[in-house]
Amino acid sequence: MWGSLLTCDSMLSWISYICPRRVTYFYETDGDYERIWLEHCEDEASLDEYALAMQHLATEHWSTKHPDDRIKWCHHACRDYFFRGGMSQALTKDKRRRQHLHDKSQPLTSRGQATMTSRGDHHTDTLNSCIGCSGDCDCSSSVSLPTSNQYNTISLPVSGPLRLLDVGSCFNPFLQYDEFLAVGIDISPAVDSVHKCDFLNLQLQQSLECAPDTVDTYLRTLKSPVETLPRESFHVVVFSLLLSYFPSPYQRWICCQKAHQLLQLNGVLLIITPDSSHQNRNAAMIKSWKRAVEGLGFRRWLYVKDTHLHYMAFRKVSLELVVDMCDAGPDLLYIPQDFNEEAEESVFDENYPRTEEEAGNLSEGFLALPECAIGNDDDDDEAVIIVDDSSEEWWQENP
Repeated sequence: MWGSLLTCDSMLSWISYICPRRVTYFYETDGDYERIWLEHCEDEASLDEYALAMQHLATEHWSTKHPDDRIKWCHHACRDYFFRGGMSQALTKDKRRRQHLHDKSQPLTSRGQATMTSRGDHHTDTLNSCIGCSGDCDCSSSVSLPTSNQYNTISLPVSGPLRLLDVGSCFNPFLQYDEFLAVGIDISPAVDSVHKCDFLNLQLQQSLECAPDTVDTYLRTLKSPVETLPRESFHVVVFSLLLSYFPSPYQRWICCQKAHQLLQLNGVLLIITPDSSHQNRNAAMIKSWKRAVEGLGFRRWLYVKDTHLHYMAFRKVSLELVVDMCDAGPDLLYIPQDFNEEAEESVFDENYPRTEEEAGNLSEGFLALPECAIGNDDDDDEAVIIVDDSSEEWWQENP
């Protein structure tokens, strides 16, 4: 059966399309996302088909027709952040931002008492209690906050392998890189090196608080299925084509919360999601995702839009998980399919043609794109890249 099936890319594309869409359909008609998700995880036959199809498409179809830029981008982003100055520059900007906020608050203080500005920014005494804080998190001096230490914080220089959790891994593609201690998890692994795990229902245990090589040994000896993982154990968490798989914004939000808890301070969450439209079409959605993820205690460091995908890198800037249901709740993590079942996105589609209405709203849409600050502490300290051809390696190879 599979011998003939694996020669048909169109059939594999259909399998990779219909499996998550079926979950969405049942969610739309029933609404009980927890029960529907559990039933979906128990449908092992369909999940095995999906896993095999995705593995084949990624290793055979994408590698020839479209280079698998997802994995390369994650590797380059991690290398640039941890080993080529990205993290150092971000921390320097954090320090300048805290100093800037301190200077702004000085006229409002009396005898050194900490006060809060109208934007909710805090005096530097409070900010310093949240090491790595961007200045925008909801810290409070009246709350006992966790403190930064060698076990929960990534410091420079980074030594040893980068502990990377690949959620929805399928076939563990990060094993090819020596820089990573890659832990792949999936509800239906395609290869033995990926552990079976339902990330939505993963239980989090206390941080190990032990030497890095001991944490490495613990992760290397994990047994499938994985039902628990220790907090603050990873340098990197990867969501590659993961969040759009879930039918509910709340499920996507829960995934991002767990990523925050699993990362060490200054670690990075890499999110890749499909979108074959031009950069203006879903700019509001990407801005909404940025707001939702940053509301949990992240700050976006890098954003790239290419022909078929959005790439986003968020760094963890607060030790404490921030849950802001008022201004950055789960509804912000929407996708077009949540509102229009015809609005399907696929990495196989060609670019959508721009309509006259879209062309007329082009300038408005660009206002919704995240800004790239250059030497301005009041703006976001991220790089924004828009590229038109995913078949080219748009990143810069540095010696």
